[in-house]
Amino acid sequence: MAKVSVIGVGQSEFVRSYPGSIRELAFEAYREAMKDAGLKAGQIDATVICSAPEYDKQRTPAGLMAEYLGLNPQPTFYVESVCSSSSSGLRTAYALIASGLHDVVLVLGFQKMSEISSAESQERMGRGADIQWEAPFGTMMPAYYAMYARGHFEKYGTTEEDLALIRVKSSTYGQINDKAVFRKSLTLEKILEPKYIATPLKMFDCCANADGSSCVILASAEKAKDLVSKPVNVIGLGMATAPINMAGRDTFSGLKCAQLAAKQAYEMAGVKPSDIDVAEVHDCFTIAEMMAYEDLGFAEPGQGKELIRNKETYKEGKIPVNVDGGLLSKGHPIGATGGSQVRTIVLQLRKEAGEMQVPDPKNGLVHNIGGVGIYGNVSIFSVD
Repeated sequence: MAKVSVIGVGQSEFVRSYPGSIRELAFEAYREAMKDAGLKAGQIDATVICSAPEYDKQRTPAGLMAEYLGLNPQPTFYVESVCSSSSSGLRTAYALIASGLHDVVLVLGFQKMSEISSAESQERMGRGADIQWEAPFGTMMPAYYAMYARGHFEKYGTTEEDLALIRVKSSTYGQINDKAVFRKSLTLEKILEPKYIATPLKMFDCCANADGSSCVILASAEKAKDLVSKPVNVIGLGMATAPINMAGRDTFSGLKCAQLAAKQAYEMAGVKPSDIDVAEVHDCFTIAEMMAYEDLGFAEPGQGKELIRNKETYKEGKIPVNVDGGLLSKGHPIGATGGSQVRTIVLQLRKEAGEMQVPDPKNGLVHNIGGVGIYGNVSIFSVD
């Protein structure tokens, strides 16, 4: 199979309410990525469009985007795995290139969540569970992750303060990310105020809905060398799934799909967790980041809390995680999230991350979860 590289990345600002249409929102990330790669529309062989369709008023948005962005008559694909849609799109694009079918593929993720009300949004999120056996009972995302927080607390002695320390870190870096929704520093005391959403998760333990888009352009490694001076190689991909019903899960202290996806990605890349220099993990809730430390092998089960207590996941620590503020500060426009994470890692590996730059990274990792651990994507990137 052909080796595959990232040659361009882009992202819109993530905002609470975007004033334009979804096509205009998507164009913002597309324009930045195309400029980054130095490409014209005719050089794109195929596109992969990613979003969670229950938020879109437009049916078959892939067709709309291809037309608006001037990418007809090239083939376009639509990929959805809820919150991990654009990471699944990356995997699809990789396969299209590695197979030799296409040389240059563009992955575009977007979501305009403000097109529906907050109540409607929560109802749709609840339908991410089984609509026969769980969703009718009022299940919602904060409650699901609160179950995992309870499981982690009871098994490992993790505390609300440990989770709050993750939010402190998020706000530390969110304030220097000009693409983030929330750019204010938060104190530990503020985060620990008892404004519970689903015990033990409080208001600042939860990420916010957002509107945004992201774009990642991939090419065969051979083609990439002719197009750009700093290609970033995709060296490992892992993806796994888990039962959609909570009754089908055998643990509530970690996400099995993430553990399996990480194992696959490390094996494909030929690296170990200790070889990762910077990571973006899916911190839709603070407990999600805590579990990611352990699911990815950065810490032994139950020891993730020691990483955040000792600031080892800060920029200067042994494994910097979410130094762009993560979903907790950037916001979470579902279809755009994975591509935004990839953009951050690519900028880090190209040493173009500005104030967020980690010293001399060689390997970067993206961990992107769909739903409550229904889908798990882990992608590993490297520079020569």
